[in-house]
Amino acid sequence: MERKLAVILAGDVAGYSRLVAANEEDALATLATYNATIGDLVSEHGGRIFGSAGDSFVAEFQSAVQGVRAAVAIQRALHRRNADLPTDRRMEFRLGLNLGDVVVSGENLLGDGVNVAARLQEVALPAGICISGAVRDQIEGKLDFPMVRMGDRTLKNIPRPVPVHRVHWSREDPVEAGALDGPLRLPDKPSIAVLPFVNMSDDPEQEFFADGLTEDIITALSLYRWFFVIAQNSSFAYKGRAVDVKQIGRDLGVRYIVEGSVRRAGTRVRVTGQLIEAESGVHLWAQRYDREITDIFAIQDELTQNVVGAIEPEILIGESRRVQQRATDNLDAYESHMRGTWLHNAQDTAAHFVDAITWHRRAIALDPDFGRAHMMLARSLYARCFHGFSDDVDRDSAELRAAAERAVALDTRDPYSHYAMCLAHFVGQNAPAAVEEAQQAIDLNPNLALAHMGLGWARIFTGHFAEALDPLHMALRLSPHDPLTYLILDRIALSHYHLGNYEEAVHYSERGLSLRRAYFNRVVLLASLGQLDRQAEAQRLIPETLSNVPADIEHYWKILTPYVDRRHRLHFLEGLGKAGFPVVT
Repeated sequence: MERKLAVILAGDVAGYSRLVAANEEDALATLATYNATIGDLVSEHGGRIFGSAGDSFVAEFQSAVQGVRAAVAIQRALHRRNADLPTDRRMEFRLGLNLGDVVVSGENLLGDGVNVAARLQEVALPAGICISGAVRDQIEGKLDFPMVRMGDRTLKNIPRPVPVHRVHWSREDPVEAGALDGPLRLPDKPSIAVLPFVNMSDDPEQEFFADGLTEDIITALSLYRWFFVIAQNSSFAYKGRAVDVKQIGRDLGVRYIVEGSVRRAGTRVRVTGQLIEAESGVHLWAQRYDREITDIFAIQDELTQNVVGAIEPEILIGESRRVQQRATDNLDAYESHMRGTWLHNAQDTAAHFVDAITWHRRAIALDPDFGRAHMMLARSLYARCFHGFSDDVDRDSAELRAAAERAVALDTRDPYSHYAMCLAHFVGQNAPAAVEEAQQAIDLNPNLALAHMGLGWARIFTGHFAEALDPLHMALRLSPHDPLTYLILDRIALSHYHLGNYEEAVHYSERGLSLRRAYFNRVVLLASLGQLDRQAEAQRLIPETLSNVPADIEHYWKILTPYVDRRHRLHFLEGLGKAGFPVVT
């Protein structure tokens, strides 16, 4: 009989019989989705599920730290997903963790260690986590989650009392952390900003390459769930500026800064990188890489792992991080993709998007299986429609849907592809499917500000107006100086509009317009002013709004207002009518 010590996580749905009795098909569909999320997170943290029956599961971990981290990640993910469901259909798991001796029986584990974990989950509250004293001893000083001692408990069929502790897993409120108004508070996990790598090449044309390398490093770091990584859009606000790292740390609310440079000459590339503690300015790590250009992906991986290892080695050792699939073996396709992405991020004129789309298509022509090129083509086509530059929204919508579908098919593990699919569902008038794609993207990368923004949009269109605010606030915290801040504020305003908080809607609309006077921002402000009977202010805004009408206005409105419930769209149009603005039906 083989025995070993193992960390066991047991989970069970609270009130599952009630959920099934009320609506069997919905309950089973939700359980299938949640089980997939749980399985993903268990695997990500180096565990394996070895038993499941109906609404319960049992998993094994080699590390108590990783087991508790997995439990917290599960509860946070399911809490986020439950917000999309009616209150009476929400599915909450109780989780219990124990460290104990188990008997190995093939792929299965048996014995007292497993039984205690199962009994601990019975003690836990719905959406709660209870751990044994043995697990508590192993994670002492290694995790920052608050824990409450519940005393020694007599558990069913367990012959001895078991010390029980409750883990408080709720994540930090982005508003309390300063998302809407600074100063920003440091998150409760290692926080990092990667500044744009400086192009040291003689050729200024290589700027796109340095920016692309920076973006790839940010993406790689953001896949570490227990890091807080500032979005690329905010990091790039410091491009070409001489700013003290201490000030950047305060501006972005982070503890660590990564900076570096790139010099490319022929087939050779030199990349330098350094990690700095923002508050003290102390350099914690530095490295130089001299390689062939074909080794650029290896450089990205090594640099990322060195940064993580310098901050928190246990995450690097313990966490089974999702392996990013290699983008492409065709360097010409990769460079075309980086050029297109560089132009997309400029977002200045219609010409930028025309050129960006051309480069994305070229990358796809060079490598039809290059998922990231399809993903960026979808995003650029959507952006062209959204900014009102498309002269045929239906044509661009059809192409972007096909590109997004291809991107997801090529790499189901890429969070950016799921975000692109979220946009595709907007143009396809399918807001519930957009919610699911945004959720998938956040499951894969909790640091993806775009996905949080997409989830907020999608919730508005499904009628979950109050629930839309949290992901929108989180998007602002993950990207405090984002060029898209005007858009996030506009969606916050639209949420408040539908909640009947018209004064708040005006406040956030005006904040968004102070950053960029986009067409849809003006329209949301007009609707809010109309509901407040402030027609005089609305009349002053109408001529400016009508002078910036998108090219294909009829189809533009269709993709920008994909409400599931027609009454919500009518509520929005009602405000515009009261403001005296010509309504598009």
